[in-house]
Amino acid sequence: MQIIQTVVVKQVLTESSRQKLSEKYQGKMLQLKKECDQLHFELKRLEKTKTFSPEALKKHFQKEIQMRKEKIKLLEFQMEQLHILPLGSEIKEKEVQALKEVNVGDSWEEVLGQPCIIIKDGIIKEIR
Repeated sequence: MQIIQTVVVKQVLTESSRQKLSEKYQGKMLQLKKECDQLHFELKRLEKTKTFSPEALKKHFQKEIQMRKEKIKLLEFQMEQLHILPLGSEIKEKEVQALKEVNVGDSWEEVLGQPCIIIKDGIIKEIR
């Protein structure tokens, strides 16, 4: 029988992976800032049409903008942590699903153990 199991994928921090992660975070921050600017623009445009309640409109847009600003703060924190971490640290990148074969007589504790894939510079280095 096969079961679906969650596998953690971790990345070993190297100078090149640190650079790629930093660029990825900066790209996300830039995108979120553009979205905030677009929401401000859209709010001003809709305020001029007078078809919606100004208070409800402003409240809705402020909520959307605030959500994006919180994501930006989180990304800034992650960038700080990225530069603090020493090279060789393992960073949890994501989780993936895998099929695992189980048979009668297998140790249930081993089946339930959390498998982990270690990646270094885009290459699988270890499967635990």
